[in-house]
Amino acid sequence: MKETWENLKFAWLYIKDFKGMLVKYILCNILMIVISIIVPIWSARIIVALTSNNFYQLIFISIAIFIIENVRNIVNFYSRHYSQVIYREAFTKIQITLGEEILKLENKAIDNNSSGVFIQRLTNDTSLLADVFNVLNISLTNILTNLGIFGAIFLINKLVFVFLLAMTIIRFILERRRVNLYFEKDKIFREKNEKASGFIGELVRGVRDIKMLNTENSFMDELHNRVVDFNHTRYNMQNIDNKYSLFRGFTADLTDLFLICFLVVLIKNKALDVALALVIHNYASRLPSIVNYIGMLLDQIKDFNLSSARIFAIINTEEFKKEKFGLKHLKKLKGNFEFKNVSFAYEEKKILNNLSFKVNADETVAFVGKSGAGKTTIFNLLCKMYDINSGNIYLDGYDINDLDKDTIRGNITIISQNPYIFNMSIRDNLALVKENLTDREMKKACKMACLDDFINSLPDKYDTIVGEGGVNLSGGQIQRLAIARAFVQKTEIILFDEATSALDNETQSSIQNAIENMKKSYTILIIAHRLSTVVNADRLLYIDKGKIVAEGTHQELLKKNAKYKKLYELELKNK
Repeated sequence: MKETWENLKFAWLYIKDFKGMLVKYILCNILMIVISIIVPIWSARIIVALTSNNFYQLIFISIAIFIIENVRNIVNFYSRHYSQVIYREAFTKIQITLGEEILKLENKAIDNNSSGVFIQRLTNDTSLLADVFNVLNISLTNILTNLGIFGAIFLINKLVFVFLLAMTIIRFILERRRVNLYFEKDKIFREKNEKASGFIGELVRGVRDIKMLNTENSFMDELHNRVVDFNHTRYNMQNIDNKYSLFRGFTADLTDLFLICFLVVLIKNKALDVALALVIHNYASRLPSIVNYIGMLLDQIKDFNLSSARIFAIINTEEFKKEKFGLKHLKKLKGNFEFKNVSFAYEEKKILNNLSFKVNADETVAFVGKSGAGKTTIFNLLCKMYDINSGNIYLDGYDINDLDKDTIRGNITIISQNPYIFNMSIRDNLALVKENLTDREMKKACKMACLDDFINSLPDKYDTIVGEGGVNLSGGQIQRLAIARAFVQKTEIILFDEATSALDNETQSSIQNAIENMKKSYTILIIAHRLSTVVNADRLLYIDKGKIVAEGTHQELLKKNAKYKKLYELELKNK
């Protein structure tokens, strides 16, 4: 109960802005409770009026019931309206909050979980949390309506009341057992649902590579295993419901049989008249639903507690750690930075080992070396995508841990080897990084990225939808769009991580010219396996096993570093 209360307080944070509407919703349901108790009594009077030939009373009661039922219809309309508005606003608020919290997560937390974990919590769990007060109110309304019926039966005949109460308690014990079994299966079901959803997402995103690798059978086998496992767990949950539904039906029918026999005995012994017996029977037919509603309420509470725990885990627990930034804000960086004795490891694998180097503002520096040497890791640490294990990183002389997020990421643009392009138009993809982007700025950036001719050849030009991950574009076009996005952003530090790897030689040459034009105005860092693309850099840093083993200009490294010379000669040979 304590857990439920704490979770309700948590949910209330997102619903309290609509408490006026919630009060109206509750009042509507209270009115419907009263009507639900009154109408059966008046309906019984219709039978009495018919049997006694009191037709004027019959017409009066019928008109009264007609008016009451229409009042209920109107109240029900407003009740549904208030419920939908509360749900809509609360759901929106919770989803946005959780989306914000997911964006604050450390990359390690994202790396260690499938996308299904976040998708399911952002959709299904937030829906349950947003709807909790509406759902609880409906269940409690139905339960209170039936409790009111119990009260009416108690006033009519106490012996019948005791009998019906005893049968209801038996049904409640069965229902509570069902809820506990169902809840245990539900926890397993949600975990398997996350795994299945995550794998389906990977299958859809990677469909082209799956086809090219001719691994459809392997993926379908894995999909089959996950979906079968997931659906088998769901079947077990449904089977619990089916079994207990059988018990519920049996006890309801048995209760009805015993009640009729009991009423006959009471009528024969003149302890109850026929009209009141009819009222009791009308009421009793609705009593089995009280246990169903209690079961639904228990289901909803357990669902709510489970969803709250899963959402709260992302918002505020150590299971999903958040990125940490400092408080120091600098509107604009000059572009100086320094790595000082920096070490970093992914899990147990050490990548950087006591690395130290400096880059001056407006300098163009290239990082070269074999794959896995730690070049991309340097970029990730500079953007604070991961926290270093030891050492210090300085931006304009400030420790990166003291600077706020906007200072770091608002002044650094990274263009990766595999940039993500959003399922929007070209215009919207570019506008994401700069509010109030003008057409002139957009076209200039695309021209610098050698993308304008291609865009102008499209029927919808800049309003062309590129598809998820840029599926409607070639690899080179995706990279050029990412480069254009960086040109739009105009940060002081620009990081090119193999950003020209998918471009043809002519386009790459054009991009290189654009980069050359940016030199001395921006701090530019380049990772490149094609050494020919970085020969004009101010400095080249050769990295091997997480350390800088040589630095200098292209010509200087050719003279003093055999490994660099070998890489360059191998590239010339393979041209």
